[in-house]
Amino acid sequence: MEKIIEYYGARWKIEAGFKELKRDIGSAETQTRKPHAVINHLNFCMMATSLTWIYACMMEKTPDRRHAIKDRKHFAFPDIRRCIAEVALNDNFNLLCPVPRKSVINSLVTMILRITA
Repeated sequence: MEKIIEYYGARWKIEAGFKELKRDIGSAETQTRKPHAVINHLNFCMMATSLTWIYACMMEKTPDRRHAIKDRKHFAFPDIRRCIAEVALNDNFNLLCPVPRKSVINSLVTMILRITA
């Protein structure tokens, strides 16, 4: 009986993972029609989900639940996404991931193409 409960619990986690992938990440909302593009979109969505959970595992403090449920200490996927958004909007984020500037090489190429045109 314990094995059945264990398998059911694992099944529920898998279903919850697919729900996160479809609803929270947006894999069900793709506008692509070609099979290769659909596969690429799904792979990027799965990568985003994996990176979000890796980020959650590396957090020092468990994030607060936005919608607290009595006697439940676990956090939800949107709680982690909210934490990532807060970090990304922080002023110090630009120090870690600076905004890309216009490349000097591209502007030089553009200037040369204008001269030759």
